[in-house]
Amino acid sequence: MSSGKRILADFKVFSRGYLRNKFGLFFGLIFPVILILIFGAIFSGNSSGTINVYVQNQDTGPFATPQMNIAQQFINQLNSSGVIKITLVPNSDNFTKYLSDQSASEGIIIPENFSANYLAGVPVNVLVYGNPTVSTSSAVSQLVNGIINYFNLNYYKQNATPIIGVTQTTVNPHQTKYIDFLVPGLIGFAILVSPMFSLVNISSDYKKTKLFKQLSLTPLTKMEWLASKILWYITLTVVSFVLMVVVGILVYGANITLTPWLIPFLLIGPTLFASLGMLVGTVTKNPETAGVIGNIVTFPMMFLSGTFFPISIMPQYLQTIAHVLPLFYIIEGLNNVMVYANYFGAVIDLAVVGVITVVIFVAAVRLFKWRED
Repeated sequence: MSSGKRILADFKVFSRGYLRNKFGLFFGLIFPVILILIFGAIFSGNSSGTINVYVQNQDTGPFATPQMNIAQQFINQLNSSGVIKITLVPNSDNFTKYLSDQSASEGIIIPENFSANYLAGVPVNVLVYGNPTVSTSSAVSQLVNGIINYFNLNYYKQNATPIIGVTQTTVNPHQTKYIDFLVPGLIGFAILVSPMFSLVNISSDYKKTKLFKQLSLTPLTKMEWLASKILWYITLTVVSFVLMVVVGILVYGANITLTPWLIPFLLIGPTLFASLGMLVGTVTKNPETAGVIGNIVTFPMMFLSGTFFPISIMPQYLQTIAHVLPLFYIIEGLNNVMVYANYFGAVIDLAVVGVITVVIFVAAVRLFKWRED
């Protein structure tokens, strides 16, 4: 027969044990709060404001009156929308290369003879650049289609056939699918998760079980111990990268850009996060505390560095926070290499990540002790 006293007694024992377990407390209470704070901030609707869009007006023909300059009217409608902020690109520049050099996805080309064709009733298409993983590209596309409908409706008075159409394209013409643009973020995610979580657990557990003390009796140095772990996670990251590429290509038909420029990110990334994991694991008192701190450090990077959501959709203050997170520069660098072919931008990202890696590696080695005081 059930006893309320026994149930209550067991409830008290279990609840005390649960509350003493920092992992359980984190995932039961703190983690949901972190998620609602992060997702609430990202999708709060308080975006950074207007979307930066590059526009090239190739319609340079002579026009007698402003009323006949349809291209300029089109640009004026874009400007007056309040949705986008236009940066005009000179016609002397290759537009696709210009976007790549800016690591930008959104752009619009108004073609030659746009005004003349519209006035003569000759079909003409506006070229819209975008990124299928970015909601801002969808907003730009919807805006352009709305303005096109406005101009076509004005022409319907003379002819029932729409004159202006739209052609969608991307900066990299070989990459048009969602998966093509998602891969850099997933690679960044793989670079972060395994080294970070593993080294947090390993270093804190070794300290608790006195295994570090035993290792201190061997010829192995602290730097050698960390270097061996870094070498393993570099190997694991490379294997993970190869598997993602194979699955992406064979299962989803992804067009993945493979270039030697990927190698530095596959080397520096695991080095950075293995060092950071070791630093967190060795400066905390016990594995439970190390795990909680590791999660608090890791989860914001997962969601605020552009892994799953582009930072362009986030409020300005979150974009500022993103630029402080080391994973942001790894993912931005991977995008520069795999999507935009912006190698100068990738070098800057590598330089930032390299400096952060050196600082964290040195701190991890200096603060790491074989024996506790």
